[in-house]
Amino acid sequence: MSDLFGAGSEDLDWTSDLGEYEGERNELGERHGYGKAVLPNGDIYEGNYVNGKRHGKGTYIFRNGAKYKGFYDEGKKSGHGTFEYPDGSKYEGKWEDNERNGQGMYLYINGDVYEGEWKDNKRQGKGVYTCAATKLKYDGSWMNGRLSGPVKMILPNHVYLGTFYDSLPCGPGRYVFDFGIEQHGEYIITEKLTENEEQIMDVPVWKCKPDLYPLGSTK
Repeated sequence: MSDLFGAGSEDLDWTSDLGEYEGERNELGERHGYGKAVLPNGDIYEGNYVNGKRHGKGTYIFRNGAKYKGFYDEGKKSGHGTFEYPDGSKYEGKWEDNERNGQGMYLYINGDVYEGEWKDNKRQGKGVYTCAATKLKYDGSWMNGRLSGPVKMILPNHVYLGTFYDSLPCGPGRYVFDFGIEQHGEYIITEKLTENEEQIMDVPVWKCKPDLYPLGSTK
């Protein structure tokens, strides 16, 4: 995943006249206007410069195969852009200060998709995460990359409405089935040992009320 990719060579300060460059310059000899640079580490940038810094539209190709195509502001990714990561995942959306910030869509290597808001490279705000294998969708609030707050969990023939904390359902909620009934109850977080019995993990357990309710019931 891109989150494991970390800061790349693109984030280094290439403001000096390093590497091979073909393109326009200003009266001070700085890269200014359109040009192409092959940097000392083998990365390639082609696009616009202003006073020696990447600024405006450009394409940056990393030596490991990653690629960014979009806009820069004083040497940093800013505005709309698409980043193709070395593992095959891809992000398309808004950037600010070299990080995913604003509205964007991330396609993960396993086919999962998140579309929504980002802050400092993490899912933050409103967004929908779709699991490719199960078609399960999580539509709700995110904080620091985790589900937190009101969430709609959408399954093939029913929907769960409730609250999540740290990406786990917790507290009161209800399952709404497409044949017109609801099941009410609550998720209780319990502790369970992992298979190797070396760690304790939190597991949500659904405790339902004995009765089923008509659609839209507030009981």
